[in-house]
Amino acid sequence: MRAKVFTGIVILMLSLPVFVWAAGHGDDRPFKKGILLVTFGTSIPEAQISFKNIDTKVKETFKGVDVRWAYTSAIIRHKLAKENRENLDSVAMALAKMMDEGFTYVVIQSLHTIRGEEYDDLVNTANAFKHIPNGFKGVVVGNPLLSSQEDIERVAKAIISAIPEKRKKKEAVVLMGHGTPHPANAFYAALMFNLQQMDPNIFIGTVEGSPGIDDIKKMLKGKKIKKVYLMPFMSVAGDHARNDMAGNEADSWKSILTESGIKCNVVLKGTAENDKMVAIWIDHLKAADSHFNKCPHKK
Repeated sequence: MRAKVFTGIVILMLSLPVFVWAAGHGDDRPFKKGILLVTFGTSIPEAQISFKNIDTKVKETFKGVDVRWAYTSAIIRHKLAKENRENLDSVAMALAKMMDEGFTYVVIQSLHTIRGEEYDDLVNTANAFKHIPNGFKGVVVGNPLLSSQEDIERVAKAIISAIPEKRKKKEAVVLMGHGTPHPANAFYAALMFNLQQMDPNIFIGTVEGSPGIDDIKKMLKGKKIKKVYLMPFMSVAGDHARNDMAGNEADSWKSILTESGIKCNVVLKGTAENDKMVAIWIDHLKAADSHFNKCPHKK
């Protein structure tokens, strides 16, 4: 009971939206709005389909609004630049460029899964632009994928819709989330609880949080499950999905489960390839954008 109450309190605290309003008194610059989509990023070409899908959907929803991208991972940005594949900005650089180009309002949409450390860093960066003279009149940070009980329920249904039709009821589905020591890790447990009310053989583990693969293996063994479908619970089927989950190394999830006598079928599709998932991010973007209508500095 205490665990459920704690999880509920954590989810409530982590579901509050973040709005950063700049001090724009006496500023008569014309209204110019832009959208900045923020993700950890990926250097795997095949995984880019996820971001292309989001980009298309956002531009269809916000016709005529300039849409920019920022990667929070410096390693990925530098790798892409070094290989002459793409030049992507950090959040701070993207915002600085937009400020220099005369944008007065920016909607920053987090494409993270939970409201963890990466999201906190994003909010802190947005806050840093709050009091720059002649800067933005308003900056709004939209919630990540899992931010409320409603999100959990919608994500659970989206996950079930993406499970291969050939999967049988006695076969399990194991989702790999990133995980974090941040309290927001509680969202994974809350999501698995909701999923198992609909399908008791769906499990969510994490790479860097709890539960881990050893915990998931014990659950599978306890149910005498012999076959699983491994699916990433990350926006892209990137390095974690292709190596930590589906790789041939001894410490990959596929290898660990196979070694214990459980057959694995791998599904390499990021959550952002699922239009039902993308719809949740876009709804958060719409909610964030709607606050500009109340901004006292809007011209």
